[in-house]
Amino acid sequence: MKKLFSRLLRRLGRRAARTPITFRLTSVPANTPAGATLYLASSRNGWTTDDPAYAFSFDPSRGGYILVLPPGRGTLDYKICRGSWPTIETDADNLAIPNRRYLFGQDAREVPLQVLNWEDQGGCIPPRQHSASPNVHILSLAFALPQLRRTRRVWVYLPPGYAEGASRYPVLYMQDGQNVFDQYTSFAGEWGVDETLDALAASGQDPAGCIVVATDNSAKHRLDEYSPWRNRRTGRGGEGKQYVDFLVDTLKPYIDHHYRTQPERDSTGIMGSSMGGLLATYAALRHPAVFGRVGVFSPAYWFAGQALLTYVAQQSPRPDTRWCFVCGTEESPTMVKLMAAVCDALHAAGVPDKNLSFKPLLDGQHAEWFWRREFEPAYRWLFADAGLPALAAASPGATSLA
Repeated sequence: MKKLFSRLLRRLGRRAARTPITFRLTSVPANTPAGATLYLASSRNGWTTDDPAYAFSFDPSRGGYILVLPPGRGTLDYKICRGSWPTIETDADNLAIPNRRYLFGQDAREVPLQVLNWEDQGGCIPPRQHSASPNVHILSLAFALPQLRRTRRVWVYLPPGYAEGASRYPVLYMQDGQNVFDQYTSFAGEWGVDETLDALAASGQDPAGCIVVATDNSAKHRLDEYSPWRNRRTGRGGEGKQYVDFLVDTLKPYIDHHYRTQPERDSTGIMGSSMGGLLATYAALRHPAVFGRVGVFSPAYWFAGQALLTYVAQQSPRPDTRWCFVCGTEESPTMVKLMAAVCDALHAAGVPDKNLSFKPLLDGQHAEWFWRREFEPAYRWLFADAGLPALAAASPGATSLA
């Protein structure tokens, strides 16, 4: 009887694993624009906000918007939006909500959902307050990006005491600038980079300090600009070369000319999350003489596929570049696997273990709160030997599998 029962359970499990998952939106805000297409942005599609394969269809006979996804394994983190991060769903008070989560093989195969609000349709709800430190300023609302004939808002963080001194500082270039310093402009919370660096300086743990330059993404062109390779399924990508050349040939020379920087590669870092993590990886490989410190958080390596690993082998990365990789173990079925493959490729290309930090964390998620928490230990590790006074050892925020 026990064997029969076990076989039955296994059979039911296999059947469930083959059963599609249906997400059903039973209600949406009354101010949802007529004809709007609703999407599920998730850890399964690299948090793409306008992926046609993850678009809901309206089916009155089934009670609302319907999206059917193929079965999978592990967890699916997701949110609902109308095609961009500014149109992401929020709670009844128009505040950010945590990622929704679906557990394959455990949760029901039909999931009823309600969207309470859209961030850009908050009505009379008071806007979020600005949270950027006084030493953060906007360099330009429309800094020229001539390589792509576009403009972009650029933020600059200056270390405490910058105005009173004559010291020169290392520089960290970050992507998705909306989310780096200010909760007012962020999509789902900010990294708090300014608060973290201010606290390190105030406690004497980082007396040298660092300039941080953060460039906003363009919601419309983000996937295109953050990858040099086109993704066949989404049809996006392919402008990463031009965007990286903007960072190296246009933005960095301006920053080095107008601010007291240490322009050398050992004092220049680049960092990003998700697609920004893919972009940071590519930038450091394309311009090894420019970027000597690379922070990669929850990278969307799935978007590039084998092309990225081939590029690592072709570029012969410099062995003295420091690479810090951070992600959650359950972000997606391929996250840790692909991140480990890139680390292995870098190691095989000559980067020694001492310059590779591989940190998958059990509680990590594809979310700003996680990247905010892990920024400090990543920054400490990346810049500890970049000509700065040694920083105190940073303990990880959660159990690491590395």
